[in-house]
Amino acid sequence: MGEMTNEGANLGAGIDLSQFYQVFFEEAGENLDNMEQLLLNVNVEAADDEELNAIFRCAHSIKGGAATFGFGDVAELTHIMETLLDKLRRHELKPTTQMVDILLQSGDALRGLLARHAGTSTEQVESEGLVASIRTLVDGGSLADAPAAAAAPKAAPAPAPSAAPAPSSAGGLRQLELLVGPLDNPNQANNLVELFQEITDLGTIEMLDGGQSADGMRRFKVTTASSDNDLLDLFTFHVAREQVKLIPMGPGYGFYEGAPGAPKEEKKEDLGYGFFDDAPGSPQAAAPAPAAAPAEAAKPSAAVVPTTKPSAATPPKPAAAAGDQSTLRVSIEKVDQLINLVGELVITQAMLAQNSRNVDPALYQQLTSGLADLERNTRDLQEAVMSIRMIPMSVVFNRFPRMLRDLAAKLGKKVELVTQGEATELDKSLVEKITDPLTHLVRNSCDHGIEPPADRVAKGKPEHGTITLVASHQGGSIVIEVRDDGRGLNREKLIRKAQEKGIEAHEGMSDSEVWNLIFAPGFSTADQVTDVSGRGVGMDVVKKNITSLGGTVEIDSAEGYGMKVSVRLPLTLAIMDGMSVGVGDEVYILPLSSVVESFQVKSDTIKTVAGSGRVVEVRDEFMPVIELEKVFDVPRFDFEHVSTIMVVVEAEGGRVALLVDELLGQQQVVVKNLEANYRKVNDVSGATIMGDGRVALILDIGSLVRKSRH
Repeated sequence: MGEMTNEGANLGAGIDLSQFYQVFFEEAGENLDNMEQLLLNVNVEAADDEELNAIFRCAHSIKGGAATFGFGDVAELTHIMETLLDKLRRHELKPTTQMVDILLQSGDALRGLLARHAGTSTEQVESEGLVASIRTLVDGGSLADAPAAAAAPKAAPAPAPSAAPAPSSAGGLRQLELLVGPLDNPNQANNLVELFQEITDLGTIEMLDGGQSADGMRRFKVTTASSDNDLLDLFTFHVAREQVKLIPMGPGYGFYEGAPGAPKEEKKEDLGYGFFDDAPGSPQAAAPAPAAAPAEAAKPSAAVVPTTKPSAATPPKPAAAAGDQSTLRVSIEKVDQLINLVGELVITQAMLAQNSRNVDPALYQQLTSGLADLERNTRDLQEAVMSIRMIPMSVVFNRFPRMLRDLAAKLGKKVELVTQGEATELDKSLVEKITDPLTHLVRNSCDHGIEPPADRVAKGKPEHGTITLVASHQGGSIVIEVRDDGRGLNREKLIRKAQEKGIEAHEGMSDSEVWNLIFAPGFSTADQVTDVSGRGVGMDVVKKNITSLGGTVEIDSAEGYGMKVSVRLPLTLAIMDGMSVGVGDEVYILPLSSVVESFQVKSDTIKTVAGSGRVVEVRDEFMPVIELEKVFDVPRFDFEHVSTIMVVVEAEGGRVALLVDELLGQQQVVVKNLEANYRKVNDVSGATIMGDGRVALILDIGSLVRKSRH
């Protein structure tokens, strides 16, 4: 049992534990995220019992799964964390900031240990120092130097506590009586025998009295070095937990009700481990706890586990966690495949719709009504499938409280984080790509923006700085704002630094142009390089990453009052609403979110401005005119034709009027990456397949607006 690893835990033909690994690692990751969030929100002065119970639940769920799979280091650390958390929720210890710090560090260590077991990391993680530190806190001591405890020197592995899943290394074999039943299927007991044959380290098992007692229970003698809890965790894969009982070998038939030689009530402690309703260690059953040893007092409570018991027929979730049964885990590849298929379906539906336009609806009434239903259902299906990939911004925002807590402590600043619009949803592929740029912006606000507490008080500000993250939908885009109430940007300093770096800058520049200087490669306003920032790498990468996603970044600042960075992104990169326009024999798609209006013009309303092309007047505003025919060199055979339709589009704070031949209509298009399938084309952001099978280019409005400015 002690040498079970994530490569070798095979429980015979019946159950192969490796099939549950991925589920366990995902659930453990969720529990760690949840635990970190709860720890950051704990009010040390007046900790809420429910909060402490919730943190305990997270540690307990991870410990249960780790013990099942034989991850001894994870189980050992979570076990001692449980002990501390159990004392806190029983009010035997008072929470301190030091405890919160060490629990957060333990969460980081657990992430590293799990990554090693999952095979995604080879980095060594030292958890012995943390175990020793937590044990000191459990015993009522104080850590002289909390950070030193986290970076404890590499010591010989601490002896595993009784709950750790590798006790065989400790030696001592013991004999137990195993009672199983009553069983619907006798083969379940045989499975336990096979289990001992398959796992050589587990020990030996033999039947007592032919295996069958008078009341239908099956009895066995077990010789093992494993703890009761490890055995129970393994047996649960074959038999429901309430049907398994373990007692030290002695007179009598076991400890069912009224059995001769049954141990007294206090022996029930060995069964505890929080998997059934009256487990010792729950707040209700806490009376005998003080008599127990500290390690025993940490046994999890029944109040914090699901009331649904695992059935004998189906293997339970490995972590025995309080999982949400209404959700289903699906790999992202399957979702992407589904989206691609729906995209092809949309194209086919558009083809059918186009080909049916010439059909007489009176003659083919059923066909046209069926096609109308198909169009509606296809659109609904498309929206439903797209919503599967949409995840709330809270997934991104939740990583910042911990990061800011550590960063503020390192910089000696006091920072509060406020988030708004966490429920705003964004495509998963975008969430993954936007996380790093946002992380850099938040770090930047904390490092450069927020002043030290003494400086803030001197300026009449509260000593706590505030960083605000806001997500909201605007049109077909999502806007994420990072605001701080710090020192803001200094115009003169930015211009001076830019000139030192050889970047073109002068006093006549507008504020927004000066603010945009910080996006220049290698630009930094930090006076000294720290391990947080100051190397001039980052803001240019932020802009580059966001632009590559079809997004934009804008900065607004007021010196002494703070600054705001607004990131605007499309909601998804896979499907979009578009307006198709015709130029000659070509069809182009304009993103509908960029289209402002369209109108018909006479050629004499277009004015030519010397040196800067042509403009058109729209309600007292002149805007540049771009002829798509010339931009894309569209061949034309009706030489007399004059384009008279203008479509006003907007991007990056500017508007242009596109001159086209006709408006073909509005439709949802499946975006295909042109660069991956062909090559990069200027002024084009992607392509799509039209209903008639032709490829239409999707225009990059931002690029066209920039072209008009130059």
